[in-house]
Amino acid sequence: MSKQEKNAQIMNYVKIARPDHWIKNIFIMPGLVLAVILIGRPEDIVQFIIKLLAGFFATCFIASANYVINEWLDAEFDKYHPTKKYRPVVSQNMKFSWVMVEYFICIVIGIGLSFLVNLPFILTEVWLLVMGILYNVKPIRTKDIVYLDVLSESINNMIRLLLGWFIICENVYPPSSILVGYWMAGAFLMAVKRYAEYRMIGDPKTAGSYRKSFAKYTEASLLCSSFFYALCATFLIGIFLLKYRIEYIVAIPFLFLLFCYYLYIAHKPDSAAQKPEKLFREKKLMMLVGLLVVLFAVLTLVDIPIMKMWETAFFIPTGI
Repeated sequence: MSKQEKNAQIMNYVKIARPDHWIKNIFIMPGLVLAVILIGRPEDIVQFIIKLLAGFFATCFIASANYVINEWLDAEFDKYHPTKKYRPVVSQNMKFSWVMVEYFICIVIGIGLSFLVNLPFILTEVWLLVMGILYNVKPIRTKDIVYLDVLSESINNMIRLLLGWFIICENVYPPSSILVGYWMAGAFLMAVKRYAEYRMIGDPKTAGSYRKSFAKYTEASLLCSSFFYALCATFLIGIFLLKYRIEYIVAIPFLFLLFCYYLYIAHKPDSAAQKPEKLFREKKLMMLVGLLVVLFAVLTLVDIPIMKMWETAFFIPTGI
């Protein structure tokens, strides 16, 4: 085997870890920002930076471990997908033993880096790893179970929020409203992704061969389920916003617009909704996300006196 062929083989193993998907782990940032807003800024900035870098890359490697087993176990189904059939595990002669070595190396690095943060962070990373096993590995393999496939994958969104939170605070948990709301927001994203995939494949039989849950889905059921998840997400996030800072209500229409525009993207040919790591190419979507970030930052710092009169009207009991 030539040196060039060896390098190509090594790159195949790198590809199945999907380092290009590490951008998704930016979803730990809302948890971090939330902790700063509700708990306060860290006193030791140097220690915080170490924890942040260790926590981010720990999450990247645990996610890569999940991607590795996903690629291997999905190979028999990906051959029915128009683009995934070109993935290395499907189209190249890759060895199971080396895939498992790569899987365990990612776990060791991820858990090792987690020790630089704290115990709750370590346990949450283990939870993320376990969800990858439940999602991909038989006999459970939630990926094949209708509706549970979306809910079990999107819970990783909530896990990432907790990871960001624990980088700042390890003694208390974030409010349940934002936790479940973040989960449902992830479920919306996953349902829309499947909706876009289902539409692109275009044939229910082929779709069912590629993803078993697709045999029981239809375009209508995927669209309706995504609408349900969006309603749950916006309702729960709305509870959090109203409870903790009334000014945030100004941002809610823009949040609705973000959900609607994402669904609009799913109807484009070869939609970026199928590949969330490519969403940064959607300039209007990124502008809308940027607007929301700026808006939340301003509303966090600026009081709107006239809105204080609504606080008693919108009073929500503690603990929600």
